[in-house]
Amino acid sequence: MEQQLQQGQELFGGAFSACLPPGSLDISEMRQVPDNQEAFAHPSTDQSVIIELLEYQASVPDENAARYHFEDIAGTSANTEILSQELFVTHLLALEGCSSAWHLTARQLVAKFNEEAKNEVTLHLALLRLPQYGTDLLLTFNNPTWIHPLSSSATHGTEVPPPHSQPPWTVEHFHTFVRSLRLLDPGIFG
Repeated sequence: MEQQLQQGQELFGGAFSACLPPGSLDISEMRQVPDNQEAFAHPSTDQSVIIELLEYQASVPDENAARYHFEDIAGTSANTEILSQELFVTHLLALEGCSSAWHLTARQLVAKFNEEAKNEVTLHLALLRLPQYGTDLLLTFNNPTWIHPLSSSATHGTEVPPPHSQPPWTVEHFHTFVRSLRLLDPGIFG
């Protein structure tokens, strides 16, 4: 039943809808999230998916736009590596009017809560460009692949997962999320 409720999850006050990964928890119910973002967490891992409405970067060619937004997120950290970038086939997207779509995969060492211990996270970014609305839609799947033993995310072997815990999300869950995104109310763009 819970998965059915998330199949057509409304985003940004009903302006969009998308099929969220199973068991997604709305991060805005736990902490403040910027108005241009919707963020969801996995119930028992450190995985998350985020959708951001960003300003369309008209001076950045389509083939460089995903890298541009990734570098904006990553900053000047030397602990990042872009693993791949490929074109997303726009006719497979539910989002109408998308001029181009890109999927970028990167690896990053990041600390949680400004800790010294850094965890390895694989980021999957999908950039959907909507120049007619002056918007770049950035969808991100943060997938921790290695947790430092001193990180607050480490279980230190003392926690036993609940018997019916949600399995970790996969890249396929993320691709379903990206492909299912629909614009319901263009008025969100002003």
